[in-house]
Amino acid sequence: MSTDGSDWWRGAVLYQIYPLSFADSNGDGWGDLPGITHRLDYIAALGVDGIWLSPFYCSAWTDYGYDTTDQKNVDPRCGSLADFDRLLARAHALGLKVLVDQVYTYTSNRHPWFLSSRNGPASPHGDWYVWADPKPDGGVPNNWVSIFGGPAWSWDMSRRQYFMTHFLPEMPHLRVENPAVQEELLGIGLFWLDRGVDGFRLDVINLAVVDHELRDNPSSWEHRVILPAHAQKPLYDGNRPEALNFVSRIRSLADEQEGRFLLGEIAGRAPMSMAQAYTEGQTGLHSAYFVLGGDQSPLTASGLRSELEAWSEDAQGWPTWSFSNHDIVRGPTRCGPKEPDSAFPRLLMAIVLAARGTALIYQGDELGLPDAQLAYESLRDPASRRFYPEHLQRDGARTPMPWDSTLKNLGFTKGSPWLPVPDNHKGLAAAQQETNPDSTLALTRALIALRKAHPALQWGSVQFEDLGDHVLGFTRSDENERITCIFNLTEQTIPSDYAARWPNVLLERGVDRREGGPPVLGPYGFILAC
Repeated sequence: MSTDGSDWWRGAVLYQIYPLSFADSNGDGWGDLPGITHRLDYIAALGVDGIWLSPFYCSAWTDYGYDTTDQKNVDPRCGSLADFDRLLARAHALGLKVLVDQVYTYTSNRHPWFLSSRNGPASPHGDWYVWADPKPDGGVPNNWVSIFGGPAWSWDMSRRQYFMTHFLPEMPHLRVENPAVQEELLGIGLFWLDRGVDGFRLDVINLAVVDHELRDNPSSWEHRVILPAHAQKPLYDGNRPEALNFVSRIRSLADEQEGRFLLGEIAGRAPMSMAQAYTEGQTGLHSAYFVLGGDQSPLTASGLRSELEAWSEDAQGWPTWSFSNHDIVRGPTRCGPKEPDSAFPRLLMAIVLAARGTALIYQGDELGLPDAQLAYESLRDPASRRFYPEHLQRDGARTPMPWDSTLKNLGFTKGSPWLPVPDNHKGLAAAQQETNPDSTLALTRALIALRKAHPALQWGSVQFEDLGDHVLGFTRSDENERITCIFNLTEQTIPSDYAARWPNVLLERGVDRREGGPPVLGPYGFILAC
């Protein structure tokens, strides 16, 4: 750790907010910036170090904020720039850092840049997006596939060319290797840094640059693909070495102001090694985040250990870990038992807060929220509708935050919420957990406080124990202490001597210390001791 606090993010705990679903201040059914400001005391009381705000910029709302039309302004649905300034000031007064999303890979097709680009190569923004002529037979330029399915190319009637997208046709890909595009994007970053933000979360930054020659991707030769994009090795439609040059420029911009933090999203099937490449040295990102558990159900100790060990002290960069975010089924549902067990989300919270790296908590994780099961008619997200009821069900993680079970819409809004308020979240509302010392909320606060009190848990080294497929164990160490962390990842009771080894228990759940026999580690129980 530095003595000046410039690397405050190393070992920090961050809280992700999806603004549309956090808190609605004006009763229109959509979460907004004043609503977030009103709830900052709750976030600060968790003990976290900062917040990450998903997009609140002007948007066409096809992808609900990520399809931007103006990244230097707040969408009226979310508030105003003055509202943002008030949020930032209040967060800083509470000791919270503030990260904002930066979307540098694509825009909305309603963005003024794209509307200009449609007028042809000679227009002011003619080469700001990835355009290509059709093949002689009228087909798409190459074999690239959209992550949301189908060709990565859409025909534009005005320009008489195809434009490229990684996601929805309404989200055209910027030609980021264009110096003029880079200057404009860096100018957007500078706008928010000058406003006082503490850093950025960079959306799918490894996809920013695509192959100039538009070469076909080779086959991945996978026998079981979940999405069409998985049938290809993404050598040319992303992960290009040229993107690292742009990342270096972003890093230089951030380094102009002390203590600014860059957190990257690295998209792809095997992002770990790519994430390490993007966080290398003094020119890369400070960290990249990784969602633990993948599609595992149930979660296994061996699988989780392999993920955590893959980003060891010998690897480049610094990891950030999470179990949930706005783009994936929530961890307790994705990785947990078929029958919900309140002990399981608490186990996940303990793991992510004990692991070596920065910890990322998604709104509602501290309440143990399961994913919401929504009817097709209630879905908003185009990808969720397209793949219903299977992969990429994102709306289930985006439903309104449950604040108080005694209030209409659980306190999220006085109006009609943009997504339904799930019935199975009512018993988990924040106000009701606030008065329960055995709640997931109380445990989250206790785990964060423990992490803050022990430097070994923040930035100490990690050494794993070989405890088989059911129990995950590792020791966090610094020059002053060693803390052993043991987690039962099964719904079985495990008789063991784990609880008897260490006399100084810092925090435990699910441990039965029987008289006349060895302690028992109960289902999804854990111990942190030294």
